[in-house]
Amino acid sequence: MTEAGQSPERAPERAAEGAAERDAAYMRLALEEARLAAEAGEVPVGAVVVAGGRVVARAGNRTIAANDPTAHAEMEALRAAATALGNYRLTEAWLYVTIEPCAMCAGAIIQARIARLVYGADDAKGGAVRSCFRVLDHPRLNHRVEVTPGVLGEECGAMLKDFFAARR
Repeated sequence: MTEAGQSPERAPERAAEGAAERDAAYMRLALEEARLAAEAGEVPVGAVVVAGGRVVARAGNRTIAANDPTAHAEMEALRAAATALGNYRLTEAWLYVTIEPCAMCAGAIIQARIARLVYGADDAKGGAVRSCFRVLDHPRLNHRVEVTPGVLGEECGAMLKDFFAARR
């Protein structure tokens, strides 16, 4: 028995439960950024960068407001994180995003050397992690990203679906 009276066999299970709760908490912050983006008339995608156990950047889509096709939530959050940490290499950082990143954002994730990507909903029309393309898995790349899909996936997907349904 451990000090807390739990059997050691339960330790990995408890750790997994804690990791899932942590991932859900950070994804809720990304969803908050997505909601703010939607309120501003942008496609509701949000992203959060975590390094050393703390949020170092968060952003929502800004393509319309910035008149910039590269101002996806992921790109904005990566830029802000690099500035906050004083390094374009984010080797210990985790990126949380509400939808599967596109090819551009997947490329930026590789260039930034993100350690872990956690995303909510798959993107059947443009996802570059596993839905349409598998950019992060290309064998010629010298960097590997740990990927955790589907965190609060239903909620993330519903936000996008509702946004586009309201525009039709």
